[in-house]
Amino acid sequence: MSDPTTTIPIRITSVLEDPSSQAVAKVYASALINAAGGQADAVLEELGSFVEDVLQKSPDFGRLLTSPMISRDDKLGIVDRVLGSRASEMFGNFVRVLARHDRLDLLSVILGQARAIAEDRLGRRRVQVTSARPLNDNERRGLEERLRNEFAFQPVLVARVDAALLGGLVIQVGDTVYDSSLRTRLKQLRSRLRQRSLHEIQSGRNRFSSAEGN
Repeated sequence: MSDPTTTIPIRITSVLEDPSSQAVAKVYASALINAAGGQADAVLEELGSFVEDVLQKSPDFGRLLTSPMISRDDKLGIVDRVLGSRASEMFGNFVRVLARHDRLDLLSVILGQARAIAEDRLGRRRVQVTSARPLNDNERRGLEERLRNEFAFQPVLVARVDAALLGGLVIQVGDTVYDSSLRTRLKQLRSRLRQRSLHEIQSGRNRFSSAEGN
C-alpha cells in the first residue's frame, strides 16, 4: 500500500470540491471497503495505483474516461482494455460499475474517502498539515506526538508546502482548521492595529465634539 504521509492526490476534476460528489463518493468507497473485507489493503493499493499511476500521470486518458462525448459502452471497453487481467476481479468490477453509472470522474475522490474509511477503522485519521517549508523528520515526529496527545486517534500526516504562509502551520482535522501560520497572525495583528487606530480616531472626534459643546 502506498505511503499516505508524503503525497497528496492531484486533482483530476472539480468534483473534489463538490459536497454532493463527496457524499456519493463516500457511499461507493464504503461499499468497496465493506465488500473487500480482509482484502481491503490490496484493493486500496489497486485503486491508488490506478488513480495515481495511471489517471494522474496521463491526464488525457483521465479526460477521455470522463468525457460526456464518450458513450458508456465505449468507456467500458476502454476500462476492459486497460485493466484486462492485470486487475483483481473485485477491483475490475468496481470500476465497471462506476463506468456504467457515469461515475468514473469520482475515482480520485473515492480513493481519498476509501483511505479515510480504512484508516478510521484502524483508529487512524488523516491530518493535513501545511507549512511554509517541508517538515524534517524530527518536526514530523514531534507533531505526530502532540496530535496523538490531543486527539483520540493515530494521526496520519498529509504534508503540504505553501511558502505564502511565511511560517507556522495550518492543521486540518476533518472539517476543522487550526491556523497558527505567520501569515494569519500578521493579518490578525493588522486588523487589531486598524481597529485600535479607528477607535483612537473616533475617541479623538468625540473629545473634540465634547470640547466644542462646552
